Amino acid sequence: MTARQQLYCLFATAAGFCGLTWSDAGISRFQLPAPTEAEARRFLLRKSVGAEPGEPTPDIAAAVAAIIRYFTGEKTDFSEITLDLRDQDAFFREIYAATRQVGWGETTSYGALAKQLGAGPEAARDVGQAMARNPVALIIPCHRVLAAGGKLGGFSAPGGTDSKIRMLALEGIRLQPPEPPQASFLFGA
Repeated sequence: MTARQQLYCLFATAAGFCGLTWSDAGISRFQLPAPTEAEARRFLLRKSVGAEPGEPTPDIAAAVAAIIRYFTGEKTDFSEITLDLRDQDAFFREIYAATRQVGWGETTSYGALAKQLGAGPEAARDVGQAMARNPVALIIPCHRVLAAGGKLGGFSAPGGTDSKIRMLALEGIRLQPPEPPQASFLFGA
């Protein structure tokens, strides 16, 4: 494999088909579950242009096995998986490193991560942007990062916040989507 060559593999989990892209430096992209293998490939390769199918190395095979266990509800720690984040902004890499410390069944907030990094409350928006652009969702557990007040916040992966709710539920965290806004008041009824 050349220094920047990207390889990928697709695999089935209890939640659907996932995919990984990697280089000689580590995993560079993870695709959360999609209903079909074709959709997982399409989503993965949309952001891994030029990646070629490859045979997983022992480290990649171990990461795949951990992801499969995760989606069966088994407590799984991804903090030791080697990532290739060299294409990410330096501040985003700091945010991702802090996010990787949020363990199974725990949550934090955008603001708490910003504070942990020594940034002011305005940096919570940067944390949110980093989570939205997370190339390896789950391995960098952005689903564990909530909005202020324990609110769900967004989730840009396929399935949106429903996927975030399901992933947190696997870890024993029960959150509900926000209630729809009230359509009308019934005065005098």
